[in-house]
Amino acid sequence: MSWLVYAVVTIAVVVAAGFAARVVVRARRLREPMLVDCPENHEVAAVKLDPALATRAAALGHAELQLSQCSRWPERKACGQECLKQIETQPEDCMLRATVTKWYEGKSCVMCGKPLGTIDWLQHRPAIMGPDNRTAEWFDVTLEQLPKVFSTHKPVCWDCHIAETFRQQRPDLVIDNPWKGAGTRAAR
Repeated sequence: MSWLVYAVVTIAVVVAAGFAARVVVRARRLREPMLVDCPENHEVAAVKLDPALATRAAALGHAELQLSQCSRWPERKACGQECLKQIETQPEDCMLRATVTKWYEGKSCVMCGKPLGTIDWLQHRPAIMGPDNRTAEWFDVTLEQLPKVFSTHKPVCWDCHIAETFRQQRPDLVIDNPWKGAGTRAAR
């Protein structure tokens, strides 16, 4: 009879661990910045959900969501938060990472011309180049700046971002190659 008890306890632990893992993954996703279409002006707005309510929503699957940040605040802080319906119905489409990945689709690095292809968000994340020709990573962009970045910045591959960052931070150590081959910085 003891083997039956062990089997039941083992099954219960496996089920509980699976449920806890799903809750943790969903809660982390709901804590990421999201991009929504503001129902008030029909422009893109960057938002963040209240972390405690997002965790509760992940655990219960139906708890009420509430914004903790919005790129239109403080001017429009008293809005009705109708944009939450988009997050509730299509959370994956609102995720910043998914939106940024779609933005990079079919694009090439503005510096070297290499197609960006599939984005690896864990190791070699692509970057962006602003109107001032300085490169930056996505975590350098504030929530308020996100909606404008898509129209004002250009895609840059990881390799060019690292090289350009080094060039900007240590110009005394950079020697430009005089070769004027296609696709190099000198050829532009």
